[in-house]
Amino acid sequence: MAARPEGVPCWADAMFGDIEGAKRFYGDVLGWTFGESSSEYGNYTQAYAGGKAVAAVVPPMPGQEGQSAWCLYFASSDVHATGARIREHGGELLMDPMQVGDFGSMLLARSPEGVVFGVWQAGLHEGFEAMGVPGAYAWAEIFTRDVEKSDAFFPAVFGYRARQMEAPDEPGMDFRVFDLGEEPLIGRMKMTDDFPPEVPSYINVYFTVADCDDAVAKATKLGGVLRFGPMDTPFGRFAALSDPQGASFSVIDVTHTQGEMPKLSAVD
Repeated sequence: MAARPEGVPCWADAMFGDIEGAKRFYGDVLGWTFGESSSEYGNYTQAYAGGKAVAAVVPPMPGQEGQSAWCLYFASSDVHATGARIREHGGELLMDPMQVGDFGSMLLARSPEGVVFGVWQAGLHEGFEAMGVPGAYAWAEIFTRDVEKSDAFFPAVFGYRARQMEAPDEPGMDFRVFDLGEEPLIGRMKMTDDFPPEVPSYINVYFTVADCDDAVAKATKLGGVLRFGPMDTPFGRFAALSDPQGASFSVIDVTHTQGEMPKLSAVD
């Protein structure tokens, strides 16, 4: 598998105060199995779906304890150059570019409106080994309270083209997709008043499941919280959840679709 083009979502991980609890939860809900934790890299532990690496969990580093959250990484051919563009366009680096052995190089950043994300320059670790199959990454959306800042920042840093979704039946919806001229790579959704004011802008990661309702039932039984759905859409049947440690994510059954695909209009 070749390294992914600049700006393509390529990996996801999350810090959990209770790693064993996270492994039990996601193992049951998403069917993940887990590799050996790497003490050399802060007990970083990869998750697998069907034997393919699809994500990772890690304990918080000293001083980083707090609510758990999923972090999406975007591919880069040069993390130093990407870091410079992030700063140039008003973002900040939470973790400067650093080499992770032979696996690759990374940085962590925050966009001007507060979205935390990562950047990954592949070495031996090229990112997701599977996508779109049960247990694997499916999609992600930038949820933001300041669409103007998001719409300026992410295309400037990663070279995205933007297209706005036409939603005449939902006048309050403001949704667009970013891509590199082919398939949509990531969505951008304006946060409404339905979101509590203390919830910051963030990236919501979707994982594929074979049965959305079954995944929701397992998640809630294990202490997860259903935030939205399940709901049928042209993209699949999905639901938004929070795990018992507070990390938000969504599940989607991409085989269960309903309705016509919405139209997307190019943004000048």
